[in-house]
Formats: sequence, structure tokens, C-alpha cells
Amino acid sequence: MARKKACSIDLRDGHHAVVMGDMEIWDGADLALLRETLARLVDSERRKAIGVDLTYVKYIPSGFFGMLFDYAERGISVRVYAPQPHVCQMLWFREFFDLVSDQTYKLSMRQQTATSAAERNNQANKAPWVEANVPNVTPKNVDEAKSVEMVSST
Repeated sequence: MARKKACSIDLRDGHHAVVMGDMEIWDGADLALLRETLARLVDSERRKAIGVDLTYVKYIPSGFFGMLFDYAERGISVRVYAPQPHVCQMLWFREFFDLVSDQTYKLSMRQQTATSAAERNNQANKAPWVEANVPNVTPKNVDEAKSVEMVSST
């Protein structure tokens, strides 16, 4: 018979933190349990501050971040605790989590990320044909088997 997965909930700095145990890689059942537990905390128990202990986790599917981000968009304070170095190097983690105290990170809603700001500031590397002032070019006349004559619409 399959072992039923379980988790516990700790109260840490005012956040109800889900502790999944010593699993290094979360499978679908683990994520489903985590999703159900967080949904119960937020939707049924009306908790305004949640967290997830990442002490043992070495790999996290991208959907995990999306789930946390959805809660943050709803005004829920989201924290993660004790993430492994590999997790801290993930792009979504670097862009959206800020260190609060030793091994505690909060999910921060930002208007723009460091990556998007760098892309916007890097306009000098744009291809010359990707300019805003280039006139729109539309077909003027199409003869069935012949070429299309192009004219500017400006």
C-alpha cells in the first residue's frame, strides 16, 4: 500500500510555514499536497501570511513559483525558509525574493525586474531594422503571378 504523504505547519515570524519533510525533489503528489495545504491556509483559514520550508529541496518545478506568485498578487505575504544554494540561483528566485533575515526570504512584487530593466537599457544592441520610426510597408497592387509593388503608408 502506498505511503500517504504528510506535512506539518510551523508558525515562523507570523507566517504559517508548510514543512514538507526531508524530500529533496518534490513530485506531483508533493506539489498537490503543498497546493492543497496552502489553499486551506489562505482560503479556508483566512491566513494573510504563509511560507514554505525549503531546507532539503534541491529542485523545484517552475509551477511552484507561479503558485506562490498568485498568492502574493492576492495580497498574501509569502516567505520561503532555508532554501538551498541551487534554489537561490534560480532566475525566478533571484528576481522576486529578498532576504529578510538569515535564511528567510520574502516574495516581493516588483513593477520591473532587474532583467527587464537591463533589456530596456540595452537598446543600443537592437537590430537596425527594429526601429519605431520605420514606415509601415503595405502591398499596393498584387498581380497574380508577379511580384508585389510596395509603397510606404506614411
